This record gives sequence, C-alpha cells and structure tokens, in this order.
Amino acid sequence: MGIDPTDGMEQLDCFGPTVTEQEVRANAEYMADRLKKFGWQYIVVDIRWYVENDKAHGYNEKDPIMAVDEYGRLVPAVNRFPSSAGGKGFKPLAEYVHGLGLKFGIHIMRGISRLAVEKNTPILGTKQTAKKIYSTENSSAWLRDMYTVDAGKPGAQEYYNSLFKLYASWDLDFVRSMTFLRRITGMKSS
Repeated sequence: MGIDPTDGMEQLDCFGPTVTEQEVRANAEYMADRLKKFGWQYIVVDIRWYVENDKAHGYNEKDPIMAVDEYGRLVPAVNRFPSSAGGKGFKPLAEYVHGLGLKFGIHIMRGISRLAVEKNTPILGTKQTAKKIYSTENSSAWLRDMYTVDAGKPGAQEYYNSLFKLYASWDLDFVRSMTFLRRITGMKSS
C-alpha cells in the first residue's frame, strides 16, 4: 500500500450499477484532461459490470441477467460494454484508458457467482465444478450475486487463480474487492 491514497474515479456514486462504456470513456477523458495533472490516475468500473439489466439507484435482485464465461467467471455485459464482445473482456477499454495515460481497474465481490453454481460450470484447469467449491456460509447479505468459495475444497484456489489470470489478460492495473475480510476478522457484512 502506498503512502498516498489512490486518486481516481469509481462510477458508483454517479451512475450506480448501470454505468456504460461510453460513460466510462467520457469520465476517463475528463480525468485525463483536467485531473491527471493533480495526481488522479485510476478509472475503476464499480459493482455489477456483469449485469445486463441492472437498475439505477439500486440493484436488480429480482431477475438479474449476469454475463459469465464457460468457466463461470463474470465478464462484462456486452450491452453496456460493447468493446468486450467476442470474449475480449475489459481489454479494449483498458487499452483506451491506458492510451490516455491513466490506469484501469474493476470492482469485484468475493466468491463465485450463483449463476456459475446453478450452471455447475467447470473450474478452469481442474476436474472440479462450481458446485464442488461453493458454500452458502458467510455469503454477502447485502448483495446476493455470489456464494462463498470454500478455500479448503479442491479447485477453490484454481478458481481464484483463473479469475486473476483472466483479469491480467485484460491488462487491469487495479482490482478492488469487497467482503474478503469478513470471515477473517469476524466483521459483520453491511
């Protein structure tokens, strides 16, 4: 961790969970033109970038349509991030942001998506499946997109390894994660 706090833009406070690629690009351009000289450098796409039908000022908990790849890993919703089509993920958007001299990141929740468990997707590089590594214990109470990954189960570490290999292939500079400390510290989830 650096001495200075990270300066950058997360869109949640302005756009909620419905931000689009066009809005992210516009904010990146503004930051590069007006704020970069003051040390602002991070553009972070916040929560639920994988939901095709989320709603502003809240979360669609009733019938969210989540985008996942064949290994159950969340990928950008193409209707909101069109440059991600064809399995490109956030790489084209990261390249655009990097071209402005800024850094790019995403927000994630811990665990494995409920959709991956429902579909029982395979865990990349293993003979395990999503149903074999998940647990309902300690899942987030405020956003029910994810189940806990039981770290003691075979395939659990490989799942997280595959996630971060995917993120690395997108050229991310920053991954903000939520609710990882709850189980370790005993903190209550909000």
